[in-house]
Amino acid sequence: MLLRNLVTAVGLAVIAASAHAQTVLKFSHTDQQQGARHAAANEFAKKVEQYTQGRYKVQVFCCSQLGNDPKNIEQLGLGGIDFTVSATGSYAPHIPSLNLTMLPFIVDSYAQGWKFYDESPWLKEQFAKAPPKGFRFLATWEAGFRNMTTKDPLNGPDDAKGKKLRTFPNEMMRWTLEAMGFGVQIMPLPEVYLAISQGAVAGQENPIDTIFSNKFYEVAPHVTLTNHVYSPIPVAISEKTWQKLSPADQQAVVKAAQEVAPMARNLIRDNDEKVLAEMATKGAKINRKPNSEAFRKSVESVYVKAREKYGADVDAVLKETAAIRATVK
Repeated sequence: MLLRNLVTAVGLAVIAASAHAQTVLKFSHTDQQQGARHAAANEFAKKVEQYTQGRYKVQVFCCSQLGNDPKNIEQLGLGGIDFTVSATGSYAPHIPSLNLTMLPFIVDSYAQGWKFYDESPWLKEQFAKAPPKGFRFLATWEAGFRNMTTKDPLNGPDDAKGKKLRTFPNEMMRWTLEAMGFGVQIMPLPEVYLAISQGAVAGQENPIDTIFSNKFYEVAPHVTLTNHVYSPIPVAISEKTWQKLSPADQQAVVKAAQEVAPMARNLIRDNDEKVLAEMATKGAKINRKPNSEAFRKSVESVYVKAREKYGADVDAVLKETAAIRATVK
């Protein structure tokens, strides 16, 4: 009996020590629970726990519970959260050159966008600037190309005039939408549905998965496939968190993030058509062939403004993406 009690006590002590040893890391993002971003974050969480042998558990907070995108990135620097995933342009307040990833129409397909993010020397240089800003990039996940949902039909820049469109806080996006003829309204994602329904804005722009998961098509049923900006979502870790990890656990976190990337990419690419079809059954009116030539012509001034502010970086981005468009379909 004494031996049995001793064994039981030792076992309980081991379990308690193991539980105590597990560190919980916070992963905050702005997508809904049914969105691809949340699915990727949950898969990442499983892999981190597996690859660190349970030393770390990632708790995922969706739906802007802990903050919007700018707040999440700010909290990375402060160490208030451990991970976030957001559009590349959301990181631009900390690394201004990343605004240039939001230049309109620089890639035309997922294959082209993936090649740019995986192989661009310029982009690697920009991402390397992150650790001194308080975070570091682990991998690039996917959100897709940005498109528009409006209350009224939208076929070209003429239809944009006089309409106020919601977007996220990004300089290049504001320049692009204004060049197209829109008035721009910045607001957090959770406020957009109500703002459209109440007429505060005429619509919004986002990738297809985000449009679907937030049900924006219910209040702005005209979904126009402009594909005006390719908008993947790099996942980042707080530099304070990174420095606390052992080299082995750093490697485990990177491995987890990079292994999720293909899943996230394929999920978005393969689901675009399915999601559009489902939105159509619920009343959305899908415009697959807007006046793309007119939209592209309307944003020519954006490249001029970008060169005036960012100089040679603009030419580097345009040169790399032009080469990719010439060799990849």
